[in-house]
Amino acid sequence: MDELCNGETARRLGNEYLYQSMTQMLIEVFNGANVKKIIVNCPHCFNTFRNEYPQFGGNYEVVHAAELVQQLLAENKIALKRDGFEGKPVTYHDSCYYGRFNNVYDSPREVIKAVTGEPPREMERHGRTGMCCGAGGGRMWIEEDPDKRVNLLRTDQALETNPGVIAMSCPFCMTMIGDGIKHKDLEDKVLALDVMEMIERNRGCDALI
Repeated sequence: MDELCNGETARRLGNEYLYQSMTQMLIEVFNGANVKKIIVNCPHCFNTFRNEYPQFGGNYEVVHAAELVQQLLAENKIALKRDGFEGKPVTYHDSCYYGRFNNVYDSPREVIKAVTGEPPREMERHGRTGMCCGAGGGRMWIEEDPDKRVNLLRTDQALETNPGVIAMSCPFCMTMIGDGIKHKDLEDKVLALDVMEMIERNRGCDALI
């Protein structure tokens, strides 16, 4: 299947014509392949496919990868291994489009708990009161004073929990928080990982069915 970008960034930057053109092309690809369900690992894709594509005729069941894993865990269809994060406390950064836009907070936390055996350490601003990493607001593409960048502020908030891992469920957040860790020269002490990467680094999972 010749999969295209969903076009979300074009819309957020104000190019509605490009967004709708990309949307129609991708809907034609999906419908041509008789797609009914889309599994994504990006909250921007999740929000766009779930909430914006229906107005253009793109009606699909949209599931984030963390939700799928949580469901499989709840149904006892898989068991995650727990041998890769000893001595590495985890904090979780809520992405805007997964959390505040779509009210999904528990799935990634349940997956983290299944991987590590412990719930993540919560930042002061988390869940509904969480803070954007800066990328969703377009600041990824803006030249700013290095000491006043939003991602550095959010990284500081994460570091206050004294983590060994800052976990996320968004590639945009991964870039921003990862850059924050590099800026503070903490790459040898703190990892920035996608929740799905945590499963992979923990040597995957065992199928129970």
